[in-house]
Amino acid sequence: MSKVAETVVSPARIGRLSIGALGILALALGALQSVVEPALPLLQRELGVSPAEGALVANALLVTGAVVTPVAGKLGDRYGGKRVLVRLMAVVSAGGLLAGLAPNLPVLLLGQVLQGVMVGALPLSFILVRKHLPTGQSQVAIGMVVALFTGGGMVGTSTAGPIAEGLSWHGMFVLPTLAIIAATLVVARLLPHDPPIPSDSRIDWPGAVLLSGTLLAFMLGLVTVTRDGGLPALAVGALAAVVAALAAGWVAVERRAVSPMVDLRMLAQPAMWNAGVLTLVITVSLGMVLFLLPQLFAISADGYGFGADTTDIGLFLLPGAVAGAVSDAVGGIAARRFGPRAVVVVGTVVTAATVIALASLHTAAWQLVLAKVLTAFAAGVGTTALLAGTATAVATRDIGIATSLLVVTRVIGVALGVQIGGAILDAGAHPVTGLPSESAFATGFVTAGLVAALSLLVVRITKKGTQA
Repeated sequence: MSKVAETVVSPARIGRLSIGALGILALALGALQSVVEPALPLLQRELGVSPAEGALVANALLVTGAVVTPVAGKLGDRYGGKRVLVRLMAVVSAGGLLAGLAPNLPVLLLGQVLQGVMVGALPLSFILVRKHLPTGQSQVAIGMVVALFTGGGMVGTSTAGPIAEGLSWHGMFVLPTLAIIAATLVVARLLPHDPPIPSDSRIDWPGAVLLSGTLLAFMLGLVTVTRDGGLPALAVGALAAVVAALAAGWVAVERRAVSPMVDLRMLAQPAMWNAGVLTLVITVSLGMVLFLLPQLFAISADGYGFGADTTDIGLFLLPGAVAGAVSDAVGGIAARRFGPRAVVVVGTVVTAATVIALASLHTAAWQLVLAKVLTAFAAGVGTTALLAGTATAVATRDIGIATSLLVVTRVIGVALGVQIGGAILDAGAHPVTGLPSESAFATGFVTAGLVAALSLLVVRITKKGTQA
């Protein structure tokens, strides 16, 4: 039993200015993360890569985010969210500048990998908000921070095209990075330090390494299996075996650790694993939509597409980015008033109906724009409600790691959806032109709608389990 004194100095309450500083940083991070989405067709042409390889460019950031985020959340729980946040932002800034100077695909991928640690900023922000504000206010503040991160997507989506076409695609990485550097300096100055949680035990580094290894093997396997026609069955089986072995080793280490990286009892709480499963299902569907829409906008107007350039694609996606930002703010309030489960049910019905209808109704640009608005709003409300509900349901000492795991689940879900979308388009490509067929897009939209509908089944099963 730890002999560390139980008395912990209460952190100072923070005002709107400090919360605003966190929000501005989240906005800048969201802008840097989102510039790739509307520019994917441009990057594919400039770098001479296929749609599946374009998905790899988008997912390089997500791979790092999935690996780093749980460790960042745990370190934030132990040593203080502000201290870890500032250090992560230094890595993000280096990655953004490297991508801005990248002469080729490998260097761009390296920059994206370094930028990926930005995903860890969200749970660190949640730690700061939860420690410095009462429960009710913290739910709303968490929604606001997520909303501004998503709102940054609006900024990145709308400015990526003009920057890439007016300067170069390198500039769309440099400018948001400069904003991140400035915002980090403001946060470091205004935000009070949150006291670390006292403990006489060391960080569970074996658990951290095994968890990171499991996520890294899974994400790399995910983005590799769907590239260039996939891997041989033997290689896929070997990857699955590696992931399973690392996961089993991680569980064994966590069960014996004095101060585990992830408390498996916390992970087994119904609120935690229900939120995780629902978040995964919602974001897989969202990831497919996020990838398919820009590709359809970019297809030549001589066929069934719209022949849109990067600027036009950004403008088409802008209303969806606005809807996503609004939905994240609403998600925190909705979780407080109606509960996450009800929010997820409504969002699922909207998403499934919208995306399945899109399989046959995609001949006008407004149809795609409306679909992006509805799906972004529904997914944002649902995942943020789950995140805010979990952040206030677990113990204070577990806020960072619990929310980190949900953020990682969102990352994995989006990455999986993006890769599935890329694989479907590659499978339906014309043998001569290499362009995806219209039926490939229809298949992708129907698949995304059916995946979204799985949330209803998950809600029903988990509700029965809770009642039992």
